[in-house]
Amino acid sequence: MQKKGPVRKKTKNCKKVQRHVHEFEGSTKLAEEGDDRHNHRFAGVTGQAIRVGKSHIHEIDLTKTDFFNHFHKLKKIKTGPAIPVGNGKHVHFVTGQTTLNDGHVHQFKFATLIQEPLI
Repeated sequence: MQKKGPVRKKTKNCKKVQRHVHEFEGSTKLAEEGDDRHNHRFAGVTGQAIRVGKSHIHEIDLTKTDFFNHFHKLKKIKTGPAIPVGNGKHVHFVTGQTTLNDGHVHQFKFATLIQEPLI
C-alpha cells in the first residue's frame, strides 16, 4: 500500500481584524445575613468589540469571583454600549447577577476600564 502525503486544503488569504477589549474589576453587592453576610471581588478582560447599531458592546464569557468558602461565576454577560469619556476613549456599563452557589447569588454593577489606556 502506497503512503499518501498530507492533504492540502486551499485557503483564502484573509486576515481577521482584531477589535479592542476592556479590562474590568469590581465587587459584588453583599448577600446573606448575619455572620454569613459577604461579598466577592472579580477581575478580567472582555471579549472583542461586537458592532451593534452605531456603537458596540462586549461579552464577558466566564469570570470567577474570589473565594470565600465558595466562589461564583459571571457568565455570558453583555456590556452596555460605549460611553464616551473624552479624548476618543470610552467605557461600558455592566449590570448582572452571579451564578447561584452556596444557596445565594450576588448582584453587581461596574464600568469597564478605558480601552487602550496607554495609547
